[in-house]
Amino acid sequence: MSPPAESPVTGRPVLLDPALLPRFALLCLGIWLNAADTLVTATIMPSVARDIGGYQYFGWSVAAYLMGSIVAGACSGKLSLALGLRRATALSGLVYAIGCAMSALAPGFVIFILGRLIQGLGAGAIVALCYVAITALFPERLWPKVYGAVAGIWGAATLLGPLLGGLFAQAGFWRGAFWMFVVQAVIFIGAVMVMLPSEKRGDERSRIPSLQLTLLVVGVALIAAAGVVTDPRLAAALAVGGILAMAAMLVANRRTEDRLLPYAAGDLSTATGLGLLTVFAFEAAAIGFTVYGPAFIQARLGASPLVTGYVTGAIAAGWTACALAVSNLPAHRDGAAIRAGAGVILVGVLVGAWAVTHAGLMETAAAMLFLGCGFGLSWAFIARHAIASAPPEEQALASAAVPTTQLIGGAAGAAAAGAMANVLGFGHGIDPAAAQVHGFWLFAAFAPLALVGFLAAWKLARV
Repeated sequence: MSPPAESPVTGRPVLLDPALLPRFALLCLGIWLNAADTLVTATIMPSVARDIGGYQYFGWSVAAYLMGSIVAGACSGKLSLALGLRRATALSGLVYAIGCAMSALAPGFVIFILGRLIQGLGAGAIVALCYVAITALFPERLWPKVYGAVAGIWGAATLLGPLLGGLFAQAGFWRGAFWMFVVQAVIFIGAVMVMLPSEKRGDERSRIPSLQLTLLVVGVALIAAAGVVTDPRLAAALAVGGILAMAAMLVANRRTEDRLLPYAAGDLSTATGLGLLTVFAFEAAAIGFTVYGPAFIQARLGASPLVTGYVTGAIAAGWTACALAVSNLPAHRDGAAIRAGAGVILVGVLVGAWAVTHAGLMETAAAMLFLGCGFGLSWAFIARHAIASAPPEEQALASAAVPTTQLIGGAAGAAAAGAMANVLGFGHGIDPAAAQVHGFWLFAAFAPLALVGFLAAWKLARV
């Protein structure tokens, strides 16, 4: 029997019951800190670069945040076990607040990048521990409703993130966006200490996949470093080294019991391997629009940060709208949805590359919306097949592997986009004339990755 939609005492929806509402608000705030961060930061990044420099490190700002999230997510269970849920979550909030404060105070881009890394560590742990907290704060019969309601926070961030970032950027106070998150993090910490139980959580047998995490961090760092060296041969060597380090991570993952990804990750004869490859390739191919799209739109078209935020935020809007539209699609249509979405993403990367560097605001927004629709059409079904095909003992790991692989793809793609931008001469700013001549290749260079994702998705649909 499904849980009642209303409280038998007050008649209100159960999550709005006075006894549960503060707990639900706590979870929403924790998820919001992560969900809004990327969109707010993407909107203000051109203002950050104009103020403290660092166009050549644009990709690093995203890659550092995502790498921090990956590491923290993998370590959060161990942290919860060692400190207890309440202390672990409060510590994560404190780390996030410190990272935001560092970004807000950064005199140069190096400190800003370090702040972004620390923000990612805090935010990744907060999200992971918030999902653990659901089981501690709510009765089991309400878990499905809580998970569904929390998912709506990501949709809200799609609308509010660009607005907040745009308002701070237009006011000439981009640092205020990070101070805003500091204040929210402090409120979150206080609420955690009051509401969360202090008992320990976690699996004592679990261990951190330190070798895989080390190889992953090294791989992304080498790819990012390839964009800031002047010697082409050294840049090529660093890029190849980064790819080899990430390949070594997959090999190490198969040879240990302490896995970051399922055993079948990298095995393209399985639906799990195909699904994770699809997730990685598509995310890596599209992340460049989030990293460099706002800077190109502002430089070429003179658009305000607020307008620019919503143009690039159309990716998230299209994703959300199409995901809702196909949420009730019957299971036998999964393959068609996967192929349709994969085709839209492949075309969307190429169309988006042209629009961001040659088209007007409306055309660019339409291209971003189109690209996001491809993700919305296919993502849930790709994840379903990747998870369902894993053996029973790895179902939980496969479920966690989908967002982890998406973060890995985003980090690697952001680092590679930064390297490509520097190769094309955008390391010190976006010149409108150069944007039209060379800018297309900054985004279109990732079309081969989108093609890899398309082929993997096509085979996945057949499997």
